[in-house]
Amino acid sequence: MNISQTEKHPLQPFYPNHARWLFLGSFPPGRQRWSMDFFYPNFQNDMWRIFGLVFFEDRNHFVDEAGRSFRKEAIIDFLVEKRIAIYDMAEEVIRRRDNASDKDLEIVKPLDIASVINRLSDLRNIVTTGQKSADTLISRLQMENIRLDCPKVGGYSAFSIYEREIRVYRMPSSSRAYPLALEKKAVMYGEMFQTE
Repeated sequence: MNISQTEKHPLQPFYPNHARWLFLGSFPPGRQRWSMDFFYPNFQNDMWRIFGLVFFEDRNHFVDEAGRSFRKEAIIDFLVEKRIAIYDMAEEVIRRRDNASDKDLEIVKPLDIASVINRLSDLRNIVTTGQKSADTLISRLQMENIRLDCPKVGGYSAFSIYEREIRVYRMPSSSRAYPLALEKKAVMYGEMFQTE
């Protein structure tokens, strides 16, 4: 099924005070796939299981098995404590097919990353959680005359802006479509958090 209607981002950015980390995906799946009103809402997406493994050695730490959902309030409290902001690189898209795949997203309005970095004055790390978000971020930085090589998966590159050095990490997607076991993804994310 081909779709050509423009879709605006359904969530407000999550920018807690003093955030040092900014996680950037591409765009949320359609609402029919949501299990909660927050980022990474698809119960089949493993982002919150990755965080559970990395910080609590428990893949189900943020999972509400009975409700087949995630514990949104626990996630928010955790993100505030760890100074982690979350948003996406696309603020408006055309979804070419009725699915959640990045390959079927056409970004109509990308995030103005320079203004976000300016707003988040304590920010030191940007984490792209997939190739489309990484490519879009690099493209937006080039518009600010910032050259950044795309890091290899699990690695980072750095750039300077507003008298700060920012690291950009390219992490594996938390989607189960990405061919890497959950535990191996968690190891990569855990190693990333240890670099700060």
